[in-house]
Amino acid sequence: MKYAYYPGCSLSGTGLEYNISTQAVAPLLGIELCELPDWSCCGASSAHLQDHTLALALPARNAALGEEQGLSLAIPCAACLSRSKAAEHAVKTSEDMRAQIESLIDRPYQATYPVKSILEIFIDAGLDTLKENIIKPLTGLKVASYYGCLQARPTDFMDVDDPENPQTIDTIVAALGAEPVSWSHKTECCGNSHPIAYPEVGGPLVNRILEQAEKSGADCIVCACPMCLGNLDMRQKALGKKRGRPFNLPVFYFTQLMGLALNLRPKKLGLKKHFISPIPLLSKKDLLKRIKIKKVKNKPADTPVPASESTETPTPNPDNKKGGPA
Repeated sequence: MKYAYYPGCSLSGTGLEYNISTQAVAPLLGIELCELPDWSCCGASSAHLQDHTLALALPARNAALGEEQGLSLAIPCAACLSRSKAAEHAVKTSEDMRAQIESLIDRPYQATYPVKSILEIFIDAGLDTLKENIIKPLTGLKVASYYGCLQARPTDFMDVDDPENPQTIDTIVAALGAEPVSWSHKTECCGNSHPIAYPEVGGPLVNRILEQAEKSGADCIVCACPMCLGNLDMRQKALGKKRGRPFNLPVFYFTQLMGLALNLRPKKLGLKKHFISPIPLLSKKDLLKRIKIKKVKNKPADTPVPASESTETPTPNPDNKKGGPA
């Protein structure tokens, strides 16, 4: 399966670990991600507040570039996905809007190739394929899957999952051998940029999500959005201090957990880039121990092989002077 990969702005900065883990995992499951040449910002959370037509034209340009290559866009970021799906929907439902968008982007756009989330693409690759490649099941890890506002809504154009009780991340978590917990806040808003601009509004939103994840018995949270992960990871220290009791919930991208189960090195998954380090939790659950993979001719060293052909090798102590596994 080949896609035009649209990383968007966040994945070269605050969401870098999402980018590197996605690109590390995809080829192991037969997914080819070719970064879209000359991609541009989709406008994300700001453009639609200024100009409706421009907010549709910005993401439409990227989808049109993919269309010229005969490829669907593969989009990791939930905000980029939402805006791109909105543009796709507008083009499909209004000839007038399509004409305005094509005029602004100076190229045709028919929305022939559907824009897809990277989450949907991994599901499409098949859970059986994923399970067959798992070297190190994430046994004993309790995970709160967090979807936020945009992963399954609005239903006009985000129709891959249930808007009230989405299951795609939970399904992947279960396939990895971890335990997805049942909890009430999987689709609650994290505040987007409000925790920065209006902390008195955004802070309580993040606090409620973290507290509900704690009450569910989860060891960690997993999501598919750079903004969501940033809020849930970065705000824990300040919010814990405010409530008089620290939070300690590592927050992962789902692709990082996939990479762990596929036996990829922590460094290839960006596990040291979080504010709340996941290393102590993973060490406690014995999930940092890599499996020594026998070399397979004409295949890269990280290509999974059946567990019966693998042997466990100790992982360096995560508390050593070098700061843990490489």
